[in-house]
Amino acid sequence: MKPYPYIITISSEKGGVGKTTLASNLAVFLKALRENLPVTILSFDNHFTIDRMFARDGQRSEGSVLEMLEGEPAGSLVRSGQYGVGYIPSSAGLNALHARFTDPMTLTRLLAESGLPGVVIIDTRPDLNPLTQNALYAADRVLIPVKDMASMENCKNIIALAERRGMEREALALIPCLVDERIKYEGDTRDQKTLLRAFAAERGYRCLDICISKSPKVESLTTNPDGKIYPILTHARGTEVHGQFREIALDVLKALDALPAPRASFLYLPGPAEQGFRPMQDFPVRAEGLAERCLICGMLLAEHPEGRGFYYETSDWTRRGFLHSSCFVDVLCAALYGLTRDSQGYGIARLVVAEKARKQVTLIRSRRVGDSDRVDIRLFDAEGEQQFQKELSLDEPGEGEAVGTYDRLMQLLSGALPGEGTGAWLAVHPVDPEYPESVLGEEQYRAVHHVQSVISGAAGLS
Repeated sequence: MKPYPYIITISSEKGGVGKTTLASNLAVFLKALRENLPVTILSFDNHFTIDRMFARDGQRSEGSVLEMLEGEPAGSLVRSGQYGVGYIPSSAGLNALHARFTDPMTLTRLLAESGLPGVVIIDTRPDLNPLTQNALYAADRVLIPVKDMASMENCKNIIALAERRGMEREALALIPCLVDERIKYEGDTRDQKTLLRAFAAERGYRCLDICISKSPKVESLTTNPDGKIYPILTHARGTEVHGQFREIALDVLKALDALPAPRASFLYLPGPAEQGFRPMQDFPVRAEGLAERCLICGMLLAEHPEGRGFYYETSDWTRRGFLHSSCFVDVLCAALYGLTRDSQGYGIARLVVAEKARKQVTLIRSRRVGDSDRVDIRLFDAEGEQQFQKELSLDEPGEGEAVGTYDRLMQLLSGALPGEGTGAWLAVHPVDPEYPESVLGEEQYRAVHHVQSVISGAAGLS
């Protein structure tokens, strides 16, 4: 059976709360407590702390989290790191990828397809950029370190986002970090950790009983003359923090053992009902990731919602949305049969094309053949059987209305597949124009992914 990872996301909108210390040392403790458990860590931050802690001398230099986010299988990018922990090297160039992750489901799918087994720990930036939002949605467990009232206040944005997207509250937990045990208060809230837990309870947030104490010994592990980063497991034995991390790791393992299957195994991968599929609570997330405009005419769909007769989704899951029926049928007429509004018999031909389009799935991809740019268009029935194929050259589109046709086709392709060389393709599915959003429901959405999976295999595109 294909392995799926159990994903832990460490997140906080405030810097300096011990987020990376928590992520990296949790990875080491998990591996130490369960030697046969694969543990992989990666970071969306650009401080390269993960690399400094886990890198071995003489390892290959190519491949990083950047390539993973661009679609390279994560399993091929994992390096065998120190302390038995696998890691994917960090990258400073992730900001340019944010546009690819406006759909909050994208990372979930990448990790589900990655083949990574065991536990994957994601260290995020101290903000809610698209990559952080994707990491939160992909997580089986979210740990939010807090050390003061400012970081406590920032939690509300993370928790509100999770609730808006239908995530289970039990999956999120605050953990008091960098707690100074010397600070004492009068009354019931006698110390920092008790105060933070009280404020969390007052706001309805789940907070772990475990905390991580502030420790000069631990601070020296990241700031020292050697310029290295050492783990608490091996270099802070006998400290209170050592025992606290052991408790946190044991808590994670307990939750992992109690989980029937990781979130990635059923969230968006199609399959038989007995394998499980995410219920309708994920409908808002699918709707949130939709494009705002029809990619052909450019109109805002919120202002022109009528006539949304087709739903498109790219094979790399980075773009999804609706197209106006009239726009898409016009493009098909011209691209497949060379017919434009000025052509004789266009009206009857358009009716025929529209009828076929409403019963079939259209696959569109651009590719380079020698020195020629070409577009491959194929039509498939509901079972994924290919019914029609045509390849167009984009080198000499002609003049007049034909130029406009190619312009609209290329506008559709460039809007859906902005990255070059990704190998991604576009599938366009007919939907009910009276209620196009129904395609995002549980059964219909599973059916969309099933037919795309069949098409991918049949067309040799997997």
